[in-house]
Amino acid sequence: MLRKVVAPPGFKGYRPFGSPEREEGCVELLYEEYEALKLADYEMMNHQEASRLMGISRPTFARIYESARQKIAKALVETREIRTVYGNAWMDGNWFLCVSCQARFTMPVTVNEKACPLCRSERIESVK
Repeated sequence: MLRKVVAPPGFKGYRPFGSPEREEGCVELLYEEYEALKLADYEMMNHQEASRLMGISRPTFARIYESARQKIAKALVETREIRTVYGNAWMDGNWFLCVSCQARFTMPVTVNEKACPLCRSERIESVK
């Protein structure tokens, strides 16, 4: 089942500062896990409100949120890189990623211009 994400994360990943790169790999944080953390911990929504916004049941929201918390804890304790990956999400709106400057932005469907509003590059990709 797809989970509604209002906006994609504003980053592709995080790296621990001052520690060597690990050979074991990174922790992959799904867009829906990022959204659950944002809604519960940043927006301070309760699980019922957040689950309604994401279009999922409260128990499903709780599982996604717990998975996100475990991944963040693992990354911090084991000094691993965190990368955001698409997962089972659908975007609320028409979101794009600029390949040149990595900006993420949305544009109304009626706008025909296909250029980054920050750097004016035409190298943009749709984030679906």
